[in-house]
Amino acid sequence: MKAIILAGGLGTRLRPLTDETPKPLLPISGKPIIEHAILNFKIHGIKDIVLSIGYRAEKIKEYFGDGSEWGVNIEYCIENAPLGTGGAIKKAAQNIEGTFLAINGDNLADFDWTKAIKNHQTTGAQVTLQLFPVEDVTKYGIARLEDGKIVEFIEKPTVEQAPSNLNNAGGYILESTVLNILPEGFCMIERDCFEKLAAKGVVFAHHHSGQWYPTDTIEKYTQANENFEPLS
Repeated sequence: MKAIILAGGLGTRLRPLTDETPKPLLPISGKPIIEHAILNFKIHGIKDIVLSIGYRAEKIKEYFGDGSEWGVNIEYCIENAPLGTGGAIKKAAQNIEGTFLAINGDNLADFDWTKAIKNHQTTGAQVTLQLFPVEDVTKYGIARLEDGKIVEFIEKPTVEQAPSNLNNAGGYILESTVLNILPEGFCMIERDCFEKLAAKGVVFAHHHSGQWYPTDTIEKYTQANENFEPLS
């Protein structure tokens, strides 16, 4: 099974840290952000990884090479222009058939992929999303669930409007056929795929109860660097 790590963003909200260093290589506990994700995939037996990269791509390729130093196989998919989460996944997965994984590379998490994949196969889902409970629902897209299925996301609801406290944690299990719903070029997987498929009852939730830290702003990056516990 292959995994895609989305790591092509400019990291504008992390400047000046990203003026010279691409966001995926910013250190957390002495290792680049996406190295933690690669190590977590390896723990769960997932060793074929595609890095979808754009900004300062040459630095990322220089650091990770073919992945052999980490005991994995790394391929690269280059975004010459921003494609959004949907366009980037569609391009990186063009040679993948069947089930694959994808993550947003600017999140730190210790997802239990073994358990999540088993649940995905048991339910017959077309898409399974890792959900994580957040304290402040007003800052995130919050999931509404029915019988384990995600029926909609409500973006940054008030506390009264929130149907749960479960946020899209940026970890996905997908069947390659679902990508047919995406348009060519720039698109967003959340809006152009997940929301459309949710209405068909094929998007399921997997509840993540471990660590989850976004790193897309200086404040969040600092918090992650102070609190994330590296995987053993």
